[in-house]
Amino acid sequence: MTDEPLRIGVLGASRIAELSIVGPARAAGHRLVAVAARDRDRAEAFAAAHGVERVVGSYAGLVTDPELEVVYNPLANGAHGPWNLAALQAGKHVLTEKPSASNAEEAAEVHAAAAKAGTAFMEGFHYLFHPVTRRLHELLDSGELGDLRHVETMVAMPAPPDDDVRWSLALAGGALMDLGCYSLHAQRMLAPWAGGAPRLVAARGGARATAPGVDEWLHADLEFPNGATGAANCHMAYHQWQMSCRIVGTRGEATAVNFVQPHLDDRVVVRTASGERTEELGRRSSYTYQLEALAAHLRHGAPLALDAGDALTTMRLIDDCYRAAGFPVRPRTALPAAAW
Repeated sequence: MTDEPLRIGVLGASRIAELSIVGPARAAGHRLVAVAARDRDRAEAFAAAHGVERVVGSYAGLVTDPELEVVYNPLANGAHGPWNLAALQAGKHVLTEKPSASNAEEAAEVHAAAAKAGTAFMEGFHYLFHPVTRRLHELLDSGELGDLRHVETMVAMPAPPDDDVRWSLALAGGALMDLGCYSLHAQRMLAPWAGGAPRLVAARGGARATAPGVDEWLHADLEFPNGATGAANCHMAYHQWQMSCRIVGTRGEATAVNFVQPHLDDRVVVRTASGERTEELGRRSSYTYQLEALAAHLRHGAPLALDAGDALTTMRLIDDCYRAAGFPVRPRTALPAAAW
């Protein structure tokens, strides 16, 4: 076992990569070895700004680069599946932004490819590793909140411009894909305190007027084996940012004010018969905790909380929500290598 820095390659020169991999790699002492982008000038600028060691001429060149061990994929949703598959087939470990694929069929192929490669595959539900989410789970584990009865998750943001890829059906856009996957995943992670995984009861949503077939908002009703209920909400044209998780038990409740972005607001508000208190859990980046968890797995064999099996389960639930709400399942994207 060794503490040798991870050797990371980045697909694309996106803004999200600055928050989700550049800062965490610096904080944890890992190497950003290479970056590739469709526009080489953008890749060069990204490398110069963020201390990436070199630029690779194509995405295909990056995922097969022999010096890299981890490929980070923050591309548009529709490009997650194809390039996750390519990286796994090249024998790389993969850290991908969510969702892991465009639909459950593609996610099943990613799952099979990860099993065949024997490499780590991690979908970027970074919130799970932060003390804010850990505290919610501890409050259930301790019994302070009693038995779980209800959970409400809301992940919402003001609308991106109409030409944003998040409104593209062809590139697997939509509120549920971009935001609601957090709502669903956070509820799935409560299975240990609810007798098992939740099932979908019903879903409804509204389409973006300028993007037929693309959900602007979606609400899913869930039920757990112990009778607890869940309300998973997302909205990509909301009047404000809201990323909350409220857990209600038989003895009290707890709310994470911003479980997805705890570096902006790390409060957990707990209400019981004894009164109300606010706990502040620290604003260190959840992305840094996530990268540390991946490194601990790769360097020391620590268990990995997220894998391709978990990603497949989430994708199946997303597809079920789309069908129940009357939306088409997102199409998979066939990307010619020359274009990327």
